[in-house]
Amino acid sequence: MQLNAIQADITTLEVDVIVNAANQSLLGGGGVDGAIHRAAGRELLAACRQLGGCATGEAKLTQGFALPARYVVHAVGPVWHGGNRGEAENLANCYRRAIALAESVEAHSIAFPSISTGVYRFPIEQAAEIAVSTVKASLEAGSSIKEVTFCCFSADDLAVYQALL
Repeated sequence: MQLNAIQADITTLEVDVIVNAANQSLLGGGGVDGAIHRAAGRELLAACRQLGGCATGEAKLTQGFALPARYVVHAVGPVWHGGNRGEAENLANCYRRAIALAESVEAHSIAFPSISTGVYRFPIEQAAEIAVSTVKASLEAGSSIKEVTFCCFSADDLAVYQALL
């Protein structure tokens, strides 16, 4: 299993699955969510409308449509409220559910954004620790996934992930 961190546009990555930091509607938004919807094309929005939204800490799967990735896992991360409202567990569950959905389509490679660290304000250091430890634990039991990429928006976020890897 290979884990790495890069600074890139997640919509350009040639992996089996990219993870979208989605909102509960799954109908697009700002940040990485909006970028993925724009890059995938109208078909993604139509597919997401059929899913009926998604609860915080959960995830749902669609095709990748016009993206290089074959699939998109839409994971709804928690909004940070200080850490006493189950944010850490909900964030970890996003990563576990994304891995399970990627395995369900026998994916070999997956790319994650830094879920909840943008407008949802989850502190990057805590979020990255949860992301890396949860992904490692999820893959230890054996998995179709052989390559995990943490795709960072900023150089500062990249440095946090690189320190953990």
